[in-house]
Amino acid sequence: MKYRADVAFAAGQPLQIVEIDVEPPRAGEVLLRVAAAGVNRPDVVQRMGLYPAPPGASDLPGLEVSGTVVAAGPEVEDALLGQPVCALVAGGGYAEYALARADVCWPVPEGLSMEEAAAIPETLMTVWHNVFERGFADEGETILVHGGTSGIGSMAIKLGALFGLEVIVTCGSDDKCAAALELGAAHAINYKTSDFVEEVKRITDGAGVHLVLDMVAGPYVARNLACLRNDGRHVTIAIQGGAMAEVPMAQVMMRRLTLTGSTLRPRSDAFKALLADEIHRNVWPEVVAGRLRPTMAQSFPLTEAAAAHALMESGDFVGKIVLVP
Repeated sequence: MKYRADVAFAAGQPLQIVEIDVEPPRAGEVLLRVAAAGVNRPDVVQRMGLYPAPPGASDLPGLEVSGTVVAAGPEVEDALLGQPVCALVAGGGYAEYALARADVCWPVPEGLSMEEAAAIPETLMTVWHNVFERGFADEGETILVHGGTSGIGSMAIKLGALFGLEVIVTCGSDDKCAAALELGAAHAINYKTSDFVEEVKRITDGAGVHLVLDMVAGPYVARNLACLRNDGRHVTIAIQGGAMAEVPMAQVMMRRLTLTGSTLRPRSDAFKALLADEIHRNVWPEVVAGRLRPTMAQSFPLTEAAAAHALMESGDFVGKIVLVP
């Protein structure tokens, strides 16, 4: 069997359509006929040659998909065959067929489109793990989220609202701030026209936030720490502003601040399965009930993946971008 897929042959080269053999599912895996694939910033970084696939993963881009189970490997229940699911994958999503671990698949409920389903796994797992597991967010707390209208940011707004968090976001324009407020953010700060540190202090009456979800790193880290209240937590999930940061360690000690972070793709299958199960029990009922939906920006045909990446790099969108084979 063969399928068509987008793949970058070298850093800086355009994405190209190629035809390669479909591998049969191994133990614990299912083969999906892909209905849609989410586009994420790590895909762009991989295309640039800066984020290679982890060992054993497909070297094709694509970290989340929705589709129909068309084959099941050993140790997978046959009941999954023919079922619509969405799944986190370590690579290979930009394709007509993709392999996924059965234990990181979620059933697609009625009322959720396959394009919406493909826009959920990466952002939901990233936000849940980093905000609620690593960041220990609790009902009634306040969180600062950078990139408020990105896929991650929009999911953080909606998930935070569902679980009782007051969400403050930063955005790069007044229009994006307005969009973030419509999504459910309590406050939105235009970081191009305001100092977000001073705005956070004003909004919180000088107390600061309990948690910062940071995608920028670099020079933002020290500023983020200034936004935290005593015993606050700082969680880094991307380094768009630079991998190195100058940290005021005296502040970390005196104010008992916690700095942590994570990246999902290289984590073990066992970890991802546990995370998927926790989300299935705690969050998926909200999806089934229609209370949690991703914010959709734009869909592109798989053959126009380069245009989807160009939109991602421009930042001129709100929510999630998806590809449809």
